[in-house]
Amino acid sequence: MAMVQERAMVLADDADPSEVRRRIECLVKLFLKSLMAEKDVAIRPLSLVCRKDRNTGVDGDGIHLMDGTYEKDFTMKKCGKSFFRVWKVMETCYHLLGIGKQLTQRELFYKILSSSGSYVTGQNQVNSAIQDAVAVLLCTRRSLGILASSKGLVVGRLVIEEHDGDTIDCSNLGSSAHPISADMNMRERFYSDARYILVIEKDAIFQRLVEERFFLKVPCIIITGKGFPDLASRYVNHVTCIIGLSCKCCDILNDMLKLSKYTYYA
Repeated sequence: MAMVQERAMVLADDADPSEVRRRIECLVKLFLKSLMAEKDVAIRPLSLVCRKDRNTGVDGDGIHLMDGTYEKDFTMKKCGKSFFRVWKVMETCYHLLGIGKQLTQRELFYKILSSSGSYVTGQNQVNSAIQDAVAVLLCTRRSLGILASSKGLVVGRLVIEEHDGDTIDCSNLGSSAHPISADMNMRERFYSDARYILVIEKDAIFQRLVEERFFLKVPCIIITGKGFPDLASRYVNHVTCIIGLSCKCCDILNDMLKLSKYTYYA
């Protein structure tokens, strides 16, 4: 009778900068050790968590990657430059975390382009290298100090307490809305008496609801990502759905969040 190997779930953690730097240092030591071997000198391949559909699993909390891995080998055809880009991303993040700095994906692209232009031709290559670095280090993108450029807005029955103690009342912003911060490490706190959360795809509709002060007539929070939502907008939507709002709409949104890798739009 064939034995079925049980697979384990793999989660990227929000590691602090010192831990991320330690993981990168461990990879560098293993890399150098493989080059210094007395016999069978070779460039050590990178072991990454596989991001294919075949390596996913579903539980009560949503869809997750499992522990299946693959290797990115420098010697394999067409892998040489992508191998270098992963190391370049980790090198850049290592130095930035050491001085407490952060940057956006676009800034990272230009930074690598300026120093290693022969290895990079487009933003997509850097984005893929970031995903590979996350799969190697098993930490989140924000743990690497990489920000997602935010385009989202939020308004309505929501009070945001920022890390420095300042508070923002999203129901008292006049005809404007509060921009969602791209820095998801800010550890903001959210307070609300809303009964509904409206997630609006079209910015024009969002602006109309803001002008009409719709959230005063219906106790709600209104969020837009202006089209396909960026990571910061999805994060705020997720947080507002778990701060304890006891309403049917939030339950529906929570169910949809469990069933999808992305936040669904209403």
